[in-house]
Amino acid sequence: MSISHFTASLWLGFLAVIALIALGYVLVQRSKHKHMLQFSNMELLEKVAPTRPSLFRHVPIALMVIGLVFLTIAAAGPTAVKKVARNRATVMLVMDVSLSMEATDVPPSRIEVAKKAGKEFVDGLPEGLNIGFITFAGTASVMVTPTTNHESVKAAIDNVKLAERTATGEGIITALNAIDTLASVLGGAAEPPPARIVLMSDGKQTVPAYEDMDNPRHEFVAARLAKNKNVPISTISYGTKWGVVEIPREGGGTDKVKVEVDDEAMREIARLSGGEFYSASTLQELSGVYDTLEQQIGFELTRGDASRPWLLLGLLITSAGVIIGLLYRQRLP
Repeated sequence: MSISHFTASLWLGFLAVIALIALGYVLVQRSKHKHMLQFSNMELLEKVAPTRPSLFRHVPIALMVIGLVFLTIAAAGPTAVKKVARNRATVMLVMDVSLSMEATDVPPSRIEVAKKAGKEFVDGLPEGLNIGFITFAGTASVMVTPTTNHESVKAAIDNVKLAERTATGEGIITALNAIDTLASVLGGAAEPPPARIVLMSDGKQTVPAYEDMDNPRHEFVAARLAKNKNVPISTISYGTKWGVVEIPREGGGTDKVKVEVDDEAMREIARLSGGEFYSASTLQELSGVYDTLEQQIGFELTRGDASRPWLLLGLLITSAGVIIGLLYRQRLP
């Protein structure tokens, strides 16, 4: 229960009245004690009051004073920050499925760990949130359009297939198109639902050529487009600097090819789009990144009324004080 913000703080002034009530009670009890000591015959006093009054007699008034304090706080309108599910939001999970995802530097392989963590991420999102799933290698494919059927997204993650080359920009643009399509279908609202792209990649863009910075399909151009559409991209640079894959030769045998992660590109995509950059090289790190994203994307913090708990406590404690007073002395203190 938070009491850091109030909507009617003027009511807190009543706490001074409660303090005066408590002080008045203390003074009355002291006055009674002094009156009893005026007996000059102590033997007679012991016969009249053979035992000292129990301290329990103060419990009813103490409970009522505490109850009044809680009721006063409730009247002042306390507010609290609450976590609310973003049921109108859209999340596009965009996953790199290039052949470099076969690398085993993240055991058992990059792709298997990515699938496991991706499904856990989907499980942690609010049920009412729309989520779509896109894969990209040489081209991008919409595996699941944004939907509240999260089980279909998990099934699609289980069935991803690897392919050659890496078209990161194509994956981003395809995600933006899916978001625009959903917004046009939903309609009705003055502004489209908030959206976010979660992009996970383990290597450098190869389609179009990384040096072709002006190509409309380049990842940096796509990131700027996302910024213009107010769709931040949370990027995850996934893998290690020492990952390798085996590529079959035409004449037989295989060649080992190093597949390093491209932290710099992923960091720049996040910066250009207004999103955040993360890196992960183990299942634990990747799961941790997704946990963070779940809280950022799936929920929002709002300040709302928090007076009910204080009101209920005040009523219960005050009632307890009245009941104990009646049972103990057959009257209120």
